[in-house]
Amino acid sequence: MSAQVDRFVHDRLPPADQLPVFRYDLPELQLPDQLNLVEELLDKAAAKGFGDKPMLRSPALTLTYAEAAVEVNRIAQVLTEDLGLVPGNRVLLRGGNSIAMALSWLAVAKAGLVAVATMPLLRAKELGEIIDKSQPVVALCEGKLLDELLTAQKACPTLATIVAFNQPDSTDSLAARAANKSGVFVACPTAADDIALLAFTSGTTGKPKAPVTTHRDVLAMCETWPRHVLQARSDDIVIGSPPLAFTFGLGGLLIYPMWAGSSVYFPDRPYNPEAMVQLINEVGATICYTAPTFYRQMAPFAQRDGVPALRICVSAGEALPDATRQLWKDATGIEMLDGIGGTEVFHFYISAAGADVRRGAIGKAVPGFTAKVVDDAGNEVPRGTVGKLAIIGPVGCRYLDDARQTDYVKDGWNYPGDAFRQDDDGYFFYQARADDMIVSAGYNIGGPEVEDALLKHPAVAECGVIGKPDPDRGTVVKAYCVLKPGSIGDAVLVKALQDHVKATIAPFKYPREIEFVDVLPRTETGKLQRFRLRQTP
Repeated sequence: MSAQVDRFVHDRLPPADQLPVFRYDLPELQLPDQLNLVEELLDKAAAKGFGDKPMLRSPALTLTYAEAAVEVNRIAQVLTEDLGLVPGNRVLLRGGNSIAMALSWLAVAKAGLVAVATMPLLRAKELGEIIDKSQPVVALCEGKLLDELLTAQKACPTLATIVAFNQPDSTDSLAARAANKSGVFVACPTAADDIALLAFTSGTTGKPKAPVTTHRDVLAMCETWPRHVLQARSDDIVIGSPPLAFTFGLGGLLIYPMWAGSSVYFPDRPYNPEAMVQLINEVGATICYTAPTFYRQMAPFAQRDGVPALRICVSAGEALPDATRQLWKDATGIEMLDGIGGTEVFHFYISAAGADVRRGAIGKAVPGFTAKVVDDAGNEVPRGTVGKLAIIGPVGCRYLDDARQTDYVKDGWNYPGDAFRQDDDGYFFYQARADDMIVSAGYNIGGPEVEDALLKHPAVAECGVIGKPDPDRGTVVKAYCVLKPGSIGDAVLVKALQDHVKATIAPFKYPREIEFVDVLPRTETGKLQRFRLRQTP
């Protein structure tokens, strides 16, 4: 039975005929109908032998699982006793990756509230759109990020209260309020299908949506990719760049380490590629999460300094070019763990690790999921044929009050919007976002394949490929390239890059136009925003 008194999110779920089918085919996916994800992952840590193990680390502080549980309880007490929140209320969270941000997120979920985490770089206008859609009544915000939220609040009267964290000099901060609490708090007896979070998309299309994720969804995902592919250990130390507001970061840098009894290190300074390698070595990190571009930039420093403790490197956020995979492997000896997932289903549904990696492929369907490549009518296409990816499993897309639900879910299957081909052994090979497939003079061309070929040229640091309208061919391939220092972007290099691509992949796929740029447009999570490249005059 639902414990969420505030039914705002429940009442705005898609109608039954628009919902995906949920399959719980594995024994470990048979979860009880009443559960609270924080009670399962944190309160029961001691019984699993993790109580005295480090959970959250920073340069200034280390908290064991038992200590973190007390701090989470204190924040939950502030939310319910001082601020009067009831289960189902939404709480906006705004902050960079930190121990305080992690504790706040867990406290919200433990109290039966709905976490609405937002990217740190969002401005007032974007925050206002999220507030309008999710209607939070309280926000927990990092002190240095208050200004934009306060501006957004002026136009959003439903957001009644903002409490700051990581603001040590304030007598009204979250830490100051929590310090007066007992640290005793019983987890809200949420139903498994009560709402845990609204994970607004990072906006690669410029139109964010709000996928709804339940307590069951989060714990079910712990039993899929983390159990069968990642296989983290309780002695692992995890580090990474994706924000906790992004489900790639929330899973990799908080939920999945808790499931395994691992610990997470949050730095007190921004990452750059050299600093990331230094931190990996300083803290003895064994698992790293970041985007392909960052691994590419880290590779020379990893080769120079070594990363002796590192054993698992997880790549996501955008397509992993094989050139980047091989560059990292040459620098470190580590076979990168690639995966594709989505905010709509919380995390990875196709992946492979170690000996199961096949060059050029993302991997196979993660245990618990079924995946297929289909045509526009939903019929599975022959192996080796490019089509649209469709998946089904223990989680699925439920948008909050959004007409685009029917674009994502069709006949019970989830359609993430990616073009793939599948080989006879079940491996999936990413081609492009379905709307990024380039059709030029009748040929289907995947932009990521052209990008991978360009990245193999020694002059190219980063690149993005789109289709540009053309009166003769319908569309032509256009590449935007960021060059490495010392390379000159002139007509000679254009010709050299075009010849290089022709010699690397089928010649008809070469970029007929190449433009040299200083920087590519990316989201806060590192995804290339091709829609912005298409908007370039």
